[in-house]
Amino acid sequence: MQSHTLHRLKKKALGLIESRMLKYGQVLEVRKWEPSTIIEIDLHLPQTTMDAWLEVPYIKCKVADLTYRDYTPSGWDAETQTCTLFVDANHNGAGSQWAQKLRKGDTVSYVGTNSTRQTPNVTSSVICLGDESSIGHLLAMQQLTLPSTRFSGAVVIGNQEHRNQFKEYLRSPLQPIARNDVYGHHSLTEWLLQQSYNLQNTFFYIVGNNTMVVELRKLLRKQGYNSNQIKCQGFWS
Repeated sequence: MQSHTLHRLKKKALGLIESRMLKYGQVLEVRKWEPSTIIEIDLHLPQTTMDAWLEVPYIKCKVADLTYRDYTPSGWDAETQTCTLFVDANHNGAGSQWAQKLRKGDTVSYVGTNSTRQTPNVTSSVICLGDESSIGHLLAMQQLTLPSTRFSGAVVIGNQEHRNQFKEYLRSPLQPIARNDVYGHHSLTEWLLQQSYNLQNTFFYIVGNNTMVVELRKLLRKQGYNSNQIKCQGFWS
């Protein structure tokens, strides 16, 4: 009984703190790729200033009661204060359930935005590698890379229809490639070994599941790239 009361009081206190921190936005559009395990969400965030997004940002969204998930806006317009999120909903987590239920006109709650500390290096070649969970991050890197001719890379996507839709819907030099293993690192390794990059002037950004990130970093180090040329961010195990 005492434990239940303490839990209730703690939840109430956290709710009061949360209510003071939350900001709000509106869903402008929801696009579900078929099958609907990749979801695009267009948002209007009038309480967020996007002019300062010089590094890849992320938004801490409230997806359930006292539950939050970080999502990277794949593109944004500072003047209209709009952006797009990509949600990998191929699992039964709180974030996936939240994204599946969103509809045009819904209100979204978020604590705020922050930086991932990733930004394109001023080099001649910026190569991004990732999986379905990092599509938003990779496209944010594309937006920040100027001129855009410096940007390329690959994203491993398991579903053939999703690979087709990636090429059809998105204007991106990223190549969608088939997933031939659980974590995608074997598929991306095969792709990397077919490429020819300058050892001195190429920087790699690897984003996605931890196994893929670790294994691709090992491969690039063996190929002679130094650690400063390889920027990594793991999202899940």
